[in-house]
Amino acid sequence: MAALLPSWAWVTGLTAGATAVVVALAVQADHAPHPTAATARPGPSASASAHASPTPRTPAVPALPDASGEGRRIVYSLGAKRVWLVDATGRAGRTFPVWPGTVDPRPGRYSVTLRTQSLKGSDGVEIEHVMYFTKASGVNIAFSNALDGASPPPANGQKLGGIRMHKEDGAALWAFGDQGTRVAVVN
Repeated sequence: MAALLPSWAWVTGLTAGATAVVVALAVQADHAPHPTAATARPGPSASASAHASPTPRTPAVPALPDASGEGRRIVYSLGAKRVWLVDATGRAGRTFPVWPGTVDPRPGRYSVTLRTQSLKGSDGVEIEHVMYFTKASGVNIAFSNALDGASPPPANGQKLGGIRMHKEDGAALWAFGDQGTRVAVVN
């Protein structure tokens, strides 16, 4: 004759089994492909339900400015305070915001004239990925990023030509532009 198990033993066994299943599914899900965010979502179709919840939209990436040149280049927009890295086909592969200094370059076409891995900026901040491309009002104009990733402090009346960016954007710009790489400055 078989002995009957008390109810607490059944509950403990079932709980342990359920926990093991949940852990196994979590491990399996962790090793599965993860979804990535879509860059744009289509708008609702005509057949969409009137009660459907709105889909969130990804902010539009600013378009490459008109008349910014042709071919592989760095495009810097004074008004948008933004840089685009443009490949040889004319496609902007990356764009990012920047913090300009107090002295702006004139709109025009330039080339990277000097690259310096790191130094102390004229504002006293340690910077890296420094890429000089022109002079304006006696001030060297260059792209760079602060070593600590911070935005530049207020200028306090100084003439500064540094165009600062986030650390990861500075690394991308450094990898993209060698000495001689074209730079287009637009309004």
